[in-house]
Amino acid sequence: MEFGVTDFVNPNDFEKPIEEVLRELSSGGLDYCFECVGNVDVMRAAFQSCHDGWGKTILVGIEAASKKLSFNPMQFFDGREIKGSTFGDFKGRTQIPDLVDQCITKAELNLDAFVTHELPFHRINEAFRLLKEGESLRCVVRMEEEGERPPPSPPLSSQK
Repeated sequence: MEFGVTDFVNPNDFEKPIEEVLRELSSGGLDYCFECVGNVDVMRAAFQSCHDGWGKTILVGIEAASKKLSFNPMQFFDGREIKGSTFGDFKGRTQIPDLVDQCITKAELNLDAFVTHELPFHRINEAFRLLKEGESLRCVVRMEEEGERPPPSPPLSSQK
């Protein structure tokens, strides 16, 4: 299974608002819009980019400043939807076995492609810097030093 975008549109390349550009490029609007940065202006633009009748906007980013997201209520009467999502609506308790099966047993989902950096714990500040600067998608922080692995823990049944 592969992930990715089909097209990338830079809003700075256009004179008009990006929602108008996207509605024109897609002949009426997008089926799905994902807002991932936590900016209320981008949330509104994503919603207004969706197709009337069936377009769905999923808010993934979290607005840090607790700003209000306002819409004209009439925009909801044409069938577009907006919802928030935490962890992709993943249900950890019930869906972890299927995820493990997809990742390990069947090798259907390549999570390694999402890890761009691995750093030892003493370099955790560098990991945060990479994430904040957009240089890293996911950074795995290892508790042991580079080249070290702690000895395996004894099974729980042997501990008293």
